[in-house]
Amino acid sequence: MIAVREGKDAYLAGFEEFETRLAEDGGSPLQGLRRAAIERFAALGFPTPKDEEWRFTNLAPLTRVPFDPGEADGEVVAGTRRQVVPADWLGTSLLLVNGQRPAFRHHGPPLPEGVVVCSLAEALARHRDLVEPHLARLADCERHAFTALNTAFLHDGAFVYVPEGRIVDEPIYLSFVAAAAGRRVARHRRCLVVASPGSRAHIVECYEGSGGVYFTNAVTEVVVGEDAALDYYRVQREDEKAFHVATVQVRQERGSRFRSHGVSTGGALARTDLNVVLDAEGCEATLNGLYLAGGEQLIDNHTRIDHARPRCTSHELYKGILSGRARGVFNGKIYVHKDAQQTNALQTNRTLLLSDGAMIDTKPQLEIYADDVKCTHGATIGQLDEEQLFYLRTRGIGDEEARGLLTYAFANEVLGRIRIDSLREELERSLFAPRPGHEKEVP
Repeated sequence: MIAVREGKDAYLAGFEEFETRLAEDGGSPLQGLRRAAIERFAALGFPTPKDEEWRFTNLAPLTRVPFDPGEADGEVVAGTRRQVVPADWLGTSLLLVNGQRPAFRHHGPPLPEGVVVCSLAEALARHRDLVEPHLARLADCERHAFTALNTAFLHDGAFVYVPEGRIVDEPIYLSFVAAAAGRRVARHRRCLVVASPGSRAHIVECYEGSGGVYFTNAVTEVVVGEDAALDYYRVQREDEKAFHVATVQVRQERGSRFRSHGVSTGGALARTDLNVVLDAEGCEATLNGLYLAGGEQLIDNHTRIDHARPRCTSHELYKGILSGRARGVFNGKIYVHKDAQQTNALQTNRTLLLSDGAMIDTKPQLEIYADDVKCTHGATIGQLDEEQLFYLRTRGIGDEEARGLLTYAFANEVLGRIRIDSLREELERSLFAPRPGHEKEVP
């Protein structure tokens, strides 16, 4: 508890320095919002295992590290300005390295008229009417300490706006790269995505890093307008000594379709909260997730799907692959409100344990207050099938290769749903290549 309290105090003190640096640069229109958020963070403090939502994730390893609480502007460490999105991929990308303003790259057909892809600071200056109705209106600072902390240090980030009826065929990449280079820095990443009524788009949000211990605190707010369709991909591949805590808050309007594809492999401790509110009739939400952990890693996924209105559908499939002494956490809740009749919801969590030391805490949940619904949920935990391994070995396939094939087949149920071919192929290559220190974890 002492480490938690000292960690909070460091951010409170760092906030004043952060505000002073911003004032020297001309101030910010977000000052009032940030002040309210830091006061809320001071009241909340960091969660502890006594909080039900954090029962399986102890934040002491994070709170005891003396991070530089926030940067108004960062520096680019030599060698870190690499292109996370390969140059031959079609699409539009914003690349943000450390605290630098995003670098923009466009490769492919021109963006449709009216589509905005820019830094959040630029959007506040040039498109304030598009930003203010949504920024910090979806993600909850009142109850969630990390969202309040992110909002307190809100300065810049990424903004995507797709106007009514516009179709963006090529993906939009939002790439965040952290390079610690010996510095223990906390960076508070912020994204706002607005898909207007009748629009179509694909957003890929990537987090990568190197250089050891650092902390990424990310918040993404997503609005999916009436009859809009948004495919949202989130790839978390931080340095394995880093910490990553993220909140993704989504609001859907009438007849909209939202598909989420999350892949998480990095971080010593990584936690992602994905919350979707189906806020009008006829919405459809699909949540797919894959997490891989080895060594001493802890990867925690919390999801909540709020069926707030009638005749909505949700499908959720999360899969985990754990080796070494890694721990996984899956806590998924489907909440059906009283008036949300004719809800159809399905939730599944499956975990593959590749070693005796790996462990998963899984808690799929249904909370239903309507009576005309079809809702199911379930979880399975297992190891590789020895009969399948024996069959492959009798066909001349070596033990290691057989294990790799079965593990890939397990993951492919999620990876195969990724609709961007270049992204799916790159993830398949990177996820199943040997990682240093993990090669001999599988018995």
